[in-house]
Amino acid sequence: MPLALYLLALAVFATGTSEFLPAGLLPEIAAGLDVSVEAAGTLASAFALGMVAGAPLMAAWARRWPRRAGLFGFVAVFAAAHAVGAVTGSFAVLFATRVVAALANAGFLALAVVTAAALVAPDRKGRAVGVLLSGTTAATVVGVPAGALLGQLLDWRAAFWAVAALCVPAAVGVLLGVPAGAEASGAPALRAELAQLARPRLWLTLLLAALVNAATFGAFTFLAPVVTGPAGLGRGWVPVVLVLFGAGTFLGVSAAGRLADTWSRQLLCVGGPLLLLGWPALAVCAGRPALLLPLVLLLGALSFAVGATLVTRALYEASGAPTMAGGYATAALNLGAAVGPLLAATTLPSATGPFRAAAALVAVALLLGAVGRPLTRG
Repeated sequence: MPLALYLLALAVFATGTSEFLPAGLLPEIAAGLDVSVEAAGTLASAFALGMVAGAPLMAAWARRWPRRAGLFGFVAVFAAAHAVGAVTGSFAVLFATRVVAALANAGFLALAVVTAAALVAPDRKGRAVGVLLSGTTAATVVGVPAGALLGQLLDWRAAFWAVAALCVPAAVGVLLGVPAGAEASGAPALRAELAQLARPRLWLTLLLAALVNAATFGAFTFLAPVVTGPAGLGRGWVPVVLVLFGAGTFLGVSAAGRLADTWSRQLLCVGGPLLLLGWPALAVCAGRPALLLPLVLLLGALSFAVGATLVTRALYEASGAPTMAGGYATAALNLGAAVGPLLAATTLPSATGPFRAAAALVAVALLLGAVGRPLTRG
């Protein structure tokens, strides 16, 4: 694989770390800016809402941009947004920087997926995109726990500065490693790609992906208060729990990557019901660390295996939209990531309420999947 591809993955690692970062810093951000934990939790929704709007818009806007200049510009804006967030004393400004960073991230991913495929031979495009997106799972395993630990040892602002610093080698790598290139060529007309949204099977798949991701983010965003509350563990255990969840996401994505092309229905039929059982089990076991910790690992794996499988199915359904399909899937996932924490916050101050909300969202997804099953045949 070309070096430039790994440099792009580093940028995805930085953006993925940022997207999940508030989950490990909620108490620190809330105390530092004198807001409630519920309000701090909306930072995850702010980023996700920016991705929802930005994914299709930026994919359409940047689909024919010069790749190197576009990638560098988006990384620079992303870094600047985190620098502003690290110095502000206003929660409103921090909220706004999350939206700006999300828009920049959406634009970067839209160009990065196309660039990754262009850097390798046609028969290695799948592997190239896999290397690129490995930055996201690395963020959950390493970036988010490291950010949480850094926030505890120093200050939550230090974690934001760290994300901005990660963007520097990524930006340099884009300039040095990505060919100047021309505009993307050979893509269908934008109108033809947008017409793919009229496909009922695509709509259903995107809706299911949004619901499952809403459950995942609704529960994940409020893991830290459970660790320090019902579980009776110290704040030092928060990074440990986040590492477990991140390790689970890696296992889930790996399983989906190997099986989703040919066994997607079986993965969904097994993983969906297990999620429906798993989230309430996590609520019941919240006060028992010996059970809580392995369940966090398992639910991280199940959530991302099901979510990644749904994304794979969405990409197949939108095969006629090669430059916009990723935007559709990204928008659906981040719509869930935006709505999930908001719904979970309504169950507070019950520390385990978000887990029950996650179970309800999975139940809705399973019901819709069963009702709409005829649409998914073929």
